[in-house]
Amino acid sequence: MIKFYTGNKNYSSWSMRVGVLLAQAQIAHEETVLRMDGFGPDSNFKRQLRALSPTGKVPLLVDGDTTVWESLAIVEYLAERFPEKHLWPQERAARARARSVVAELHAGFGALRQHCSMSIEAHLPEVGALIWRDQAGVRADVARVVEIFSELLGRHGGPMLFGDFSIADAYYAPMCMRFATYELPLPPQAQAYVERVRQLPGVKAWVDAARAENDFLAFEEPYRLRSA
Repeated sequence: MIKFYTGNKNYSSWSMRVGVLLAQAQIAHEETVLRMDGFGPDSNFKRQLRALSPTGKVPLLVDGDTTVWESLAIVEYLAERFPEKHLWPQERAARARARSVVAELHAGFGALRQHCSMSIEAHLPEVGALIWRDQAGVRADVARVVEIFSELLGRHGGPMLFGDFSIADAYYAPMCMRFATYELPLPPQAQAYVERVRQLPGVKAWVDAARAENDFLAFEEPYRLRSA
């Protein structure tokens, strides 16, 4: 049985990519949530992970004697392990484009990550409005994401980026959650795609679990006080 290790679902955007893919593709697995009590070497979170992974980070996948870390390596492993699931688009050119936009997200969009960290249970439109006004890098990142959504939905006709659900949609699911939390302005086509992603069973299951955690971590959300 595949074992999947994640941090708090409310905050762990990198883990969400893998968790959504596993759930949406109905790949049997055991899931372990490790509470993120800090990222220092003496934190319990790091101690548990160091026993499992050389990086001490989530997400982490263990399949028998095979250990895979980093979300991009994990989704590629799953695509090879379960070819019948067609986790990448089947047509070669579409598959190449899917890998490109996934790699672009894996390595980029630093301003959006920095200023709009994922917090699924939060609703922060006032924070989003300030960020949108003050952070040109965030506006540029959002514009690029919208460009990606528009091109792929136009080319493949939806409802997902490459028609059917694929790794690309799982990878962009945390981005969709950021857009929802901060209510960043999107054109209608992109906003409709965000809503479709949020309605995917695999995404809804992750979101429900994130909201049920009720585990506010101040070091993850320095911009707000814990609500009463």
